Amino acid sequence: MTSVFTPTFAVVGHPNKGKSSIVATLAEDERVAISNAPGTTRNANAHSMRMDDQVLYVLVDTPGFQRAREVLDWLEARATSASERPAAVAQFVREHESDERFHDECELLKPILAGAGILYVVDGAKPYGREYELEMQILQWTGSPRMALINMIGSDDYSLQWRQALDQYFSIVRSFDAMNADFDNRIGVLRAFAELDERWREPLERTVGVLNEERQRRRLRSAREIAGFIADALSMSERETLVDSDEPGTGDEQLKQSLTQRLQQRIVRREQTARDNVQSIYRWGRLELNDSTGEILATDLFASEGWELFGLSETKLLISGLVSGALAGGGVDALLGGASMLLGAGIGALLGGAGAWFGGHELAKVKVLGETLGGKVLQVGPVSAPNFPWVLLGRAWVHHHLISERNHARREAVSVSLSDSQHLMDVLPDDVRKLLTRLFKVLAQGGDDEALKDLGNLLDQVLATDPGAAVSGP
Repeated sequence: MTSVFTPTFAVVGHPNKGKSSIVATLAEDERVAISNAPGTTRNANAHSMRMDDQVLYVLVDTPGFQRAREVLDWLEARATSASERPAAVAQFVREHESDERFHDECELLKPILAGAGILYVVDGAKPYGREYELEMQILQWTGSPRMALINMIGSDDYSLQWRQALDQYFSIVRSFDAMNADFDNRIGVLRAFAELDERWREPLERTVGVLNEERQRRRLRSAREIAGFIADALSMSERETLVDSDEPGTGDEQLKQSLTQRLQQRIVRREQTARDNVQSIYRWGRLELNDSTGEILATDLFASEGWELFGLSETKLLISGLVSGALAGGGVDALLGGASMLLGAGIGALLGGAGAWFGGHELAKVKVLGETLGGKVLQVGPVSAPNFPWVLLGRAWVHHHLISERNHARREAVSVSLSDSQHLMDVLPDDVRKLLTRLFKVLAQGGDDEALKDLGNLLDQVLATDPGAAVSGP
């Protein structure tokens, strides 16, 4: 059986220049240790980019150069011609692999001598220095295919200096922001890899195709996850038997408040489950959301500012036909079978202040079911506020965008800001909004598998677009 060639790349350079960040980004591996402290990486560690059971390529995270001047002096004393240089490098490693002084140099050279290509990383925010040239000369002596990445860690820009130097030692030089590189940036680096060695061209072109297909699959899986969440949220309600009483009283009001709170908590937990599942789809297992008060993704689902930001505007709600009752019309009454009745003037209202939570619209119907063996049953829900499914979708859309574009070098909590004058869902095209309106109505009335599938497919189109300038975040 013919073995499949797996491209391998040693990520090398000066300490603390972002090597581990680049490995984490390109391998989609949040387990790669990243620190601002020099010397965090002490040994060469291989990280495979896997898709299912297939290894697409391997990145080797290596320690930084420590004694480049001494290494180069040793090499120059033993090689008198260019043809002897690769052998001299191999001899250096054999003779010094047990020498603690050259531990880091031996660790970074071993994978190169074993056939790995070279990915040399520099910080373009720091000035070029003569000491880096020593490292580049050593890498040149290996004779291995090599590429340089200018990683911009700070705000200053010395990339022109770096390019002028790097072009003399490397076949390809690219700028690459390891902390902010999105999917397209990562694909661009892989395409550049393919130009370094003819052996890598076919497997890396195949890899690019696999990653593009996987990106589409991840988006569709996320869309179906979000569709399931919205369908569940539209059907949730809470019930409990009422205390027998001729007149509605304090106990009834307390029960109503308790059921409303329970309903809200169930919906919040279901949203968190959907978020966790989407993050898992994109290989984020330990990601946390920023919980600062001003951060929108951490905003209480039932806070009025969130409904203003994520939902539809009043105008779009009217156009969509929701305010007239298209979503809520018949949904609760059908469930109650015409047997509902009000306990009094206050029973049909929301909790105090709930109107503000939902931009002036009520959250959910509060009904009393007919007599049962256990007495009357109070039901809160399902949610009937017209903007409710749009707010759920807006929040999920922003969350998905941040997760799908976020690379695995970033370790701070996710945060996002949204313009306080923006109704996010207003950016959707009218035809998409009309289709969503119909599907939300069907699902609120009980729905079916076909409607849920249609919603997932439609959300796949929505997730393929950028929420736009309304969203800003690191």
